[in-house]
Amino acid sequence: MKWFLILWAGPIALLGSWYGLSYYDMNFGFFMLTRQTHDLVFQIYGHILGVPPEDLPLLVLRAIIVDSLLVFAILAFRRRRQISAWWQARHQSPAASLASDESLSSAP
Repeated sequence: MKWFLILWAGPIALLGSWYGLSYYDMNFGFFMLTRQTHDLVFQIYGHILGVPPEDLPLLVLRAIIVDSLLVFAILAFRRRRQISAWWQARHQSPAASLASDESLSSAP
């Protein structure tokens, strides 16, 4: 599961970093981080997909949101027993919670 999360978060972090740095033209001397490269990449993808380049960042953001929801659903499904126990403990009545705390404190 650790590798699954790493392989999901790595590309998103890389894409987000590239987008943010190239959008604001903070290139540090690298051609890939220039605003010209940013515009060229979106023009090429826009031409390939038949979509205006201005619409692509929103489409990519939507795709990242859907993928993230899918990853979190898989994670929640795999940890459903832990989540269920947490939920039951959280919604336990205050009297039962107090009784369980007292029984723990009176144990030797």
